[in-house]
Parts: sequence; structure tokens; C-alpha cells
Amino acid sequence: MAIQWFPGHMTSARRKAGETMEFTDVVVEVLDARAPEASCNPMIRELREHRRRPCLKILNKIDLADPVVTQAWLDYYNKQDDVKAVALCCKSASDAARVPKLCQPLAPHRNTTHKPLRMMIMGIPNVGKSTLMNMLLKRKVANVGDEPAVTKSQQNHKINDRMTLTDSPGLMWPKIEHEEDGYMLAAIHAIGRNAVFDDEIATFLASRLLEDYPEQLAERYKLTLAGMDDVGVLEAIAKKRGCLLKGRGGELDLDKAAMILLTEFRSGKLGRISLESPDSRAKLLDMKQQQAMDEDNASS
Repeated sequence: MAIQWFPGHMTSARRKAGETMEFTDVVVEVLDARAPEASCNPMIRELREHRRRPCLKILNKIDLADPVVTQAWLDYYNKQDDVKAVALCCKSASDAARVPKLCQPLAPHRNTTHKPLRMMIMGIPNVGKSTLMNMLLKRKVANVGDEPAVTKSQQNHKINDRMTLTDSPGLMWPKIEHEEDGYMLAAIHAIGRNAVFDDEIATFLASRLLEDYPEQLAERYKLTLAGMDDVGVLEAIAKKRGCLLKGRGGELDLDKAAMILLTEFRSGKLGRISLESPDSRAKLLDMKQQQAMDEDNASS
């Protein structure tokens, strides 16, 4: 199933972001550390590169992500031009307070009352932008929720006489190119539930856990994974947690088991897990490129 999600308000949000970019010095792009590249909106990159704006990439929710994989992503991003990457937990006041100091070297010419540093927070829905805003300003100025697309319009704020900050709505892009990215975004809850089927997302997640984090999966649900596939994981969770359909003779409720797996992954109860690494991303892109070449050859 190809997952696509582009609510109507995002068209105007994209246009407004393009206008604001002209008067922005540094883009603060918030990513989900569990899936940094899947949660990296290509439209944001296009907008900032068009205006030649440097970027501070924040890998947020590091308390939920595999620390070894997160470090690999930091090394990957910090090799890119005009990019500084840092891993933070935006719920931490001390972590959030580092952001302006990290932005300042990216635009050293903007550091006076006459030329204040103008930062804009960008990212896809539900990666922690509003939480970062509230922590930076030390008051609630943005609504925070565990559902995507809570923020609907830009908000401008003054941090001090030398720094201003614009918070932008979560911004998706019209077409998610790689099917795997859609599944990862749904797993980290960056896509509205009306656009996905939880059982399919949970099956995808179970497959990733079997491949990369079998010990944590087995430990959480007390499972013996030998010979078990992704659907088998959901069936086993349903049995362990007593997920049965009422009046169906003991038939397993796999939808309920799917929500258990997704909820416990998102909350960190399964441990610190990353859904992609720089190596797995490179393999994905290589595979897609080969598929495209094969299709071209077949049609010629």
C-alpha cells in the first residue's frame, strides 16, 4: 500500500514558508531520530537551497532512538555543506537552550539589535517543533499534541533583542516517493491515522524489529521468535495480551494487537529503536535505482 498524506492547509503552508524563507537566516529542521531521512521533507531542502540558507538539523526524540544509529546519522549529515546536525531531546529545557547558540555560527553576520538572527523551525508533522518552541521561549506559545498537524499557521516570536524565531506548520510533500518511507512515517506517527491501516503499519514494524531488534521484541512480549514472521508476531502478541474478538469463538483481535505494538514502539517501551540507518538508506536507494533501470530496459 502506497501511503500519501497531504492535507489541504499544507499547500498554503508551503507557499507561506517560501515567502518567509527570504527573510530567514537559518533553517532549524526538526527530524525524528528514529527515521531521520524518511522524516526529511525534500520540499524544505529545495526551499532553503533556493535561498542558500544554512540548516541546523535537529535529530529529536533521541531517547527513543538507537544511540549507535543516531551517531551514524550525525556523522552523515555533518559532512554535508551548510549543515550542522545535532541530537537533542526537545522536551529538555537544557537541550532546547542549545539551539540558538548552535544557529549563530551558521549566520555570524546576524548578531546585533539592528540585524538579529532570524531562525525558522521547519519539519514534518509530529516531530517536536512545537515542543521546541515552547521550551525555547519558556512559555506555551504553540499547541502540542501526539497527533500530526496540530499547528496550522506560522507564529513569529522574539527570543531576545538579537534573535527571532518563526514556527511553521508541519509540512509534508505531495508524493512520498518510496513506499518504505510512508510506512516509517506512519510508524512514528507523523501521518494522520485516516491515511493508513494500523495493521499494515504494525506488520511493517514487526518485520523491521525481527530483522534489526529481535532481542528487544522477544524480551518485551516474552516470545520465542524462531520461525516466526511479521504476521506471526502480531498473532503472538494477541495471544500474550489476550486480544480476542468478542463472540467470535476465541478468534484473535489482530487490530488490537497491532495498536499495542505501535503504541509501545512510539512510547519507547520496546527500547531505543531506529527504523533506518545511513547504510540501510543507501541500500534502499541503490535498490530503487536498479529497479528503475530494469524497468527502463524492459520497456526499451
